[in-house]
Order: sequence, then C-alpha cells, then structure tokens
Amino acid sequence: MIADAVKLRILLSLACAATVAQAAPAFENTMAQRTLACTACHGDQGRAGPDGYYPRIAGKPAGYLYNQLLHFRDGRRHYGLMTRLLDPLSDAYLMEIAQHFASLDVPYPPPAAPRVPPATLEHGRALALQGDPSRQLPSCAGCHGAALTGVQPNTPGLLGLPRAYLLAQLGAWRSSQRRAHAPDCMADIARRLQPADLEAVAGWLAAQPVPADAKPVARLPEPPPMACGSAVLPAGRPAP
Repeated sequence: MIADAVKLRILLSLACAATVAQAAPAFENTMAQRTLACTACHGDQGRAGPDGYYPRIAGKPAGYLYNQLLHFRDGRRHYGLMTRLLDPLSDAYLMEIAQHFASLDVPYPPPAAPRVPPATLEHGRALALQGDPSRQLPSCAGCHGAALTGVQPNTPGLLGLPRAYLLAQLGAWRSSQRRAHAPDCMADIARRLQPADLEAVAGWLAAQPVPADAKPVARLPEPPPMACGSAVLPAGRPAP
C-alpha cells in the first residue's frame, strides 16, 4: 500500500512536470523576450506600471534610456532592484536594451483628472512653457521641446507621466538622490524650484493630454538654455 502511494506521487509529479513543460512558451532569442524582466515592472512593452511608480520607457530617446540605465548601475540613481538587475551588464548591452525600448511606438492612456486648483495649474503652465527669468529658471519646453515630447538623442518627454512620479523625481534631484553626469542641469534647476513650484509644474504636466505624434523631435529650434552632461557612448556605437 505504501509502495503504491509512493508510486502514485511519483507519477503525479511526473505528470505535473510534463504539463508545465508543455505549457511553457518556447524561448525566442529576441530582445523582447530578454527584457521581460523590465516589462514585469514597467508594463507590457514598457507602457508604464499600473501603480504610477514605474514610468513609461517605451518610445523614450535611446540616449536618455541608456543614460538612466548607467545611472542605476553606477549609483547616480538609487533603486536596489534596478542596480542588482543591471550590475552585471556591459555598456554595449545596456545600449541594446535602450534602443529596443526606444523603438517601440505604443499608445498613451488619457491623463488623470487634475488634482490641484486652477491657480496652481496656471502657475505650472507658466513654469513649463515660459520659465521664470527673474529666478533664472528656464522653461521645461526650452530643453524638452515645445510639445514637451522630448528631443533626440538624450532628452525625454515629460507628458504621459503621473504627477506622483514627477514630484518624486524632482524631489530626488533637489536632495541629490538622483544625479547625472556633469554638468547636472536638472539638479541645478530643481534646487531653484520652491515646493509650490514642484507641485504646480508636476500637476500641470500630468494633466496634459499626449499629442497623437508623441515622438521626440530631432532637434530644438534654438540651443538649449543650459548645458547638460551625458554618458560617453559604448566603443564603436553610433549616436542613438
């Protein structure tokens, strides 16, 4: 009786293993399959995580994504899960990941309803589109493009991001929890902003619909108001 029970358990284990093996999808040696660890948090095809914490990475400029991957791996941005995931990867492979997500063109969801008063939204609009010359604050549009959809190869779009995420990143710039290659222009700008400015600009940006053509523009019509640092490209790699 005991022997029969043991045999039955063995047969059931083998049957379950065979079922799992049959159900497992075939491995495809593609970047889409290799980056499933990324999309587990950042959403299908990098559309963004459902909790607003993991931002959209699909369609961002390759140079920007490459810089952020380096920042996480090398300690300029701090999130242990990302650091451990990227630590063993080479510069060249990080660029491949960046170029993969940059190539994806998937739709944006509609923006959430504004969570700040109209006067705060207007203040945010003015900062985003005009800046504040009295405080030597350039507009967001001066670097991120008139439509705020980003500029090739290294400047991301600001639309389609949740308010909480924008606030968190601006706060991280101010507190040096997030850094970039020198000259670190965003850290400089964030430290000139007051808490009310952060609330206003994040609220206004998060409330804006993303235009149908949300791709980063090729270049700015005028030189950017500030110089910003960037990583050196991997050896033998052309600019993104």
